Amino acid sequence: MSRFLLVVPPLTGHVAPLRAVAAELLRRGHDVAWCGPEPTTSELTRAGRVYAAGDALEFAVERRPEGLRGFAALKFLWERYLVPLADAMVPGVEKAVDDFRPDVVLADQQAFAGALVASRRAVPWVTSASTSTELADPLGALPKIAAWVDGLQDDLRARHHVSCGDLRFSPELVLAFTTVTLTGPITGPSAVRFVGPALAPAPPIGFSWDRLDGRPLVLATLGTANAALGRRFLSECVDALAGMPEVQGLVVDPTGELLSDEVLLAKRIPQAEVVRQAAAVICHGGHNTVSETLASGLPLVIAPIRDDQSMLAQQVEAAGAGLRLRFDRVKAPDIRRTVTEVLTEPAYAAAAARVRASFAAAGGVEAAADHLESLLQAGVR
Repeated sequence: MSRFLLVVPPLTGHVAPLRAVAAELLRRGHDVAWCGPEPTTSELTRAGRVYAAGDALEFAVERRPEGLRGFAALKFLWERYLVPLADAMVPGVEKAVDDFRPDVVLADQQAFAGALVASRRAVPWVTSASTSTELADPLGALPKIAAWVDGLQDDLRARHHVSCGDLRFSPELVLAFTTVTLTGPITGPSAVRFVGPALAPAPPIGFSWDRLDGRPLVLATLGTANAALGRRFLSECVDALAGMPEVQGLVVDPTGELLSDEVLLAKRIPQAEVVRQAAAVICHGGHNTVSETLASGLPLVIAPIRDDQSMLAQQVEAAGAGLRLRFDRVKAPDIRRTVTEVLTEPAYAAAAARVRASFAAAGGVEAAADHLESLLQAGVR
């Protein structure tokens, strides 16, 4: 039996794949503990052993200013979120390492505190890359911005008396929850292992399945963190789908403010189960939603809002598995035309099926656990 400490930010999409990996490690007889900002980490993991590391309310994504795009969004992400989050989490991660004494620290790519503490304590650490954005080197063509990011990391390492390399990439193992079929060739670190999505079971959510009438179902969702920001876009989706009698539209509206007689509306849904019943999905490009959709072999319509979503939309489009829209400008007729195209042009479904096959071949949570066990067997400690 080995002990694995999972260090995470208070972000649903970053915790979700590690929940599935944790379940597999436990099934194999290993001991698992979590560490992250509370109370969100306990709420997201539903785990028995969670070490507090920072205040989740201080780093809730809902507190981010709306409308940030481009470099302004990147600047906010690094200066106001990732670096302060690392500083806030380090004391809690240190206490967790002292108490739990892990054999391996498995740290999310945006939870730098895991890499900092593990490096300082000489504990092997592994990166969980819940999104493929950094693996594709998005700043490779922007040397000044890349140097700025490096400088922020230099300051962070110096502040915590650590001399390790890039905090985003473990030199031993980077678990990438995607495949090259979706990302295309990457120039990332050599320690990357593509395992495909790790889709954890979601908590049970009531849903009236008898409302589905047998027509091809088109789901529109922006996740749980974009309720206010997404109202205009979701309203356009309602209008678009209401004008498509050949399909049945389902729009997830967390605010409960939208009204329609032609389109199904719900504040929450059991998303994975609904996706398996759908013909296509409209979303913002969140990695979990994209993974769930492609794992079911369905084409996508993506309107990215911020962060890694734009690059993920680009990857989906390049793979031929969907089309991209402008989140802040698109209108109902544009959505209607795009949905019609991905539903009627067989190439999109065929491309989605190729990605689905690559996901299945990559091994998912079993492959992730195999890599972690192999790391220990190789004697990295």
